Amino acid sequence: MLVSLARWLAGVFPGLLECSPLVKNLVSAPGQRVAADALQWNRWFWPAGWYMAELKVSSAHAGNEAVLVAQSKSGEETGRFALPLANAELVKRLVYIPAGTIHLAVEFPGATEPFIVESLRLAWGRNGFARARVARRLSGIHPEWNHLGAGQIDKVLEQAGAEWVSKALPAYEETFQRTTAGAGYKKWLAQHPDLMDAIAEQTLEQLAVRPLISVVMPVYNPNPEHLIACIESIQQQSYANWELCIADDASTVLGVKEVLERFAQSDNRVRVCYREVNGHICAASNSALALASGEYVALVDHDDLIAPHAFLHIAQAINDYPDADIFYTDEDKIDAGGHFYDPHFKPDWNPELILTQNYVSHLGVFRKALIDVIGGFRVGFEGAQDHDLLLRCVLELADPAQQVVHIPRVLYHWRSSEGSTALAGSEKDYAARAGLKAVNDYLENSREGAVAEPGRFPNTFRVRYPLPQPPPLVSLLVPTRNGVDILRPCVDAILERTGYGQFELLILDNQSDCLETLAYMDEVQRRDERVRVIQWDYPFNYSAINNFGAQQARGTIVGLINNDIEPINSDWLSEMVSHAVRPEVGCVGAKLYYPNHKVQHGGVILGIGGVAGHSHKFADRDAPGYFYRLMLTQNLSAVTGACLLLRKEVFEEVGGLEEQHLKIAFNDVDLCLKVREAGYWNVWTPHAEAIHHESVSRGKEDTPEKQVRFASEVAYMKKRWQHRLQNDPAYNPNLTLAFEDFSLR
Repeated sequence: MLVSLARWLAGVFPGLLECSPLVKNLVSAPGQRVAADALQWNRWFWPAGWYMAELKVSSAHAGNEAVLVAQSKSGEETGRFALPLANAELVKRLVYIPAGTIHLAVEFPGATEPFIVESLRLAWGRNGFARARVARRLSGIHPEWNHLGAGQIDKVLEQAGAEWVSKALPAYEETFQRTTAGAGYKKWLAQHPDLMDAIAEQTLEQLAVRPLISVVMPVYNPNPEHLIACIESIQQQSYANWELCIADDASTVLGVKEVLERFAQSDNRVRVCYREVNGHICAASNSALALASGEYVALVDHDDLIAPHAFLHIAQAINDYPDADIFYTDEDKIDAGGHFYDPHFKPDWNPELILTQNYVSHLGVFRKALIDVIGGFRVGFEGAQDHDLLLRCVLELADPAQQVVHIPRVLYHWRSSEGSTALAGSEKDYAARAGLKAVNDYLENSREGAVAEPGRFPNTFRVRYPLPQPPPLVSLLVPTRNGVDILRPCVDAILERTGYGQFELLILDNQSDCLETLAYMDEVQRRDERVRVIQWDYPFNYSAINNFGAQQARGTIVGLINNDIEPINSDWLSEMVSHAVRPEVGCVGAKLYYPNHKVQHGGVILGIGGVAGHSHKFADRDAPGYFYRLMLTQNLSAVTGACLLLRKEVFEEVGGLEEQHLKIAFNDVDLCLKVREAGYWNVWTPHAEAIHHESVSRGKEDTPEKQVRFASEVAYMKKRWQHRLQNDPAYNPNLTLAFEDFSLR
């Protein structure tokens, strides 16, 4: 009765249940609980139903999320709702408060320093409004619902009647759950058992080809217990057609030879040779390789573990991709206590990333004939022998994108022990030097004229590509309408902070009527001969205005530049041009920051939020990112049009930007996907940096008209690119599509 009365009152007096603000400007300490029932009349009960929760916290020190906790009179928890924090932006989400709730509180479990809760508000939500919002989020994010449009989901839920809440609520809450690769990995592993367990026997029966896999294992002074565990993990494989080829590199640790002898005598698939003189890992690997008779070679270190079905997955991939020559899997680490941690969920073949970091690493499997062609491992590349082997093999492939296959499963457990690079990349400096040597050797043989240098982090590299001489003319397109306070800093920064001299700046004026703006545009083009102001006298259409600008461009390279961009480093354009001129490269994107130097754009990840999201959004400027990816040049499926370069011929080849269906949003993602489909690689570089005052000019999607237009653009992208959006090759299917932080799915 009380609930019904409350709902009736909320309908007649909509502001009655808008408890605003419950809290304002409250200084909180790490781990503190902030009460949300601060208003006296709200203490005796909370009407069951949907509420819009709004929270604003002044500092990122509050952690990645807050949690709204609902409790009954007895203190029993009736609900727990994650509130993902977004860099001091207002966090808004629907929560369903169950019946019997009398107390609400907000917790900040990840907080590390004091912060300020600027505001906390709860407002009653009508049933239809809540259902539509839930449907929209499920359509965009949830893997079991996102094949349906928001309207379709809304109809399904409406037909469920009063049961729609119980039908949709669990899935809706899942979209707010963030699982990090730290403490959350143990929980994630429990939720994602190896799917091959139940069908291993069936899969074995279906394999048309069962190749012999030769496991190459150089051995030198391992812990005997770790060596035993490693060999046993191979013996326990559900796929039995393997041989283990071991070369002992003159080990001096007691017990090692006895272990090897015991396994060789008890299992005829274990073959061992003993080197008389220690030759280090490359020489030992070649000795083990000489024992191999299989069609494929798997590289395993002497103290690591492989998952029980690792070879079965490899065999399945060999059957699925018979023309492939190289296979690799995801991996994690195992500590001294036997616990798995630090999973590395890798992208598919990424030719730019493999030059800046050996992300392929474990478990690597190669066609033996390919290894024979290049002559096996090279002495002198110890510590980076796997990286060197891979790069030399890739040079022999006609199409690495088709012949290098990624299996997105954790099938290798890298043991972290003292002195191991699994424990710390800096443990073996010689490995970094060998890796740099391997990359430069590859670049020399590929005849690109590029040179690699050490990166900012252990075992990472930066590749510098040469500029052609003379440097090509670049046409930077800057659409604008009024807003001189935004346009002036952008144009002045480009003119003053760009070391690359061969560019023209085209200001595409879209019906400006502000006298100050008009005066500035007139002044700047008279002051600097590199500037041209071109009129576009039509309703704003981002795609159309840039297509028009590209037609006016004199340069062989076109740059899409928002009027709220301010370059930071003087070589930003040189860096981007050095990639854009490469024949195999299409779009090139930069690293963009908010004015507070938090990351705004670290590249585009497909599928996040339903269509696409920005990688590592809100990370600190100096944060390395997921396995250093915020600091490494790499191939991505898409980059933002706020600062994007590509050759004019490529822009024209794919038809430019989509004017009809993508007037405002996602036209840059669509362009990148068209470019990728045409056979070019898109590149994101962290070495071109700029401030981006995101969406200052056109504002947010905050009117009914804008929301209708945005929904139609989402629908177009899903219809046109659905086959791409759910499987970004530069990402990993085990990573989240709900957040932009590479947390676990």
